[in-house]
Amino acid sequence: MRNPIGWFEIHVQDMARARAFYEAVFGQTLQPLPSPGGEGMEMLAFPMQQGSHGASGALVKMAGMPSGGNSTLVYFACADCAVEAGKVVPAGGQVYKGKTAIGPHGFFALALDTEGNMIGLHSMA
Repeated sequence: MRNPIGWFEIHVQDMARARAFYEAVFGQTLQPLPSPGGEGMEMLAFPMQQGSHGASGALVKMAGMPSGGNSTLVYFACADCAVEAGKVVPAGGQVYKGKTAIGPHGFFALALDTEGNMIGLHSMA
């Protein structure tokens, strides 16, 4: 049986601004990916470990695919989601909902990135 999510993409309008936001919030360097199918798409991948649980994905800049206003919410795993939520505003984003308990399922927070995309932060502590 496979995990239900195999990949995610967060569409952006300003790749440099979005890269700075995600690298500041998560303290990891995003890596360029070759554009599938040639020209017209810019991609920066989040770090991943082959064979580990969870899914990886990328920031994507592509003509005709605006950022924000979507109905898909990507949750990033964190040791303590309050730590990453505390980095959102200094990185140019907005905290939509601070760290909130969800009973035996841990905690979550919601934030808006610099491109208008809402992201989720999840932790067990």
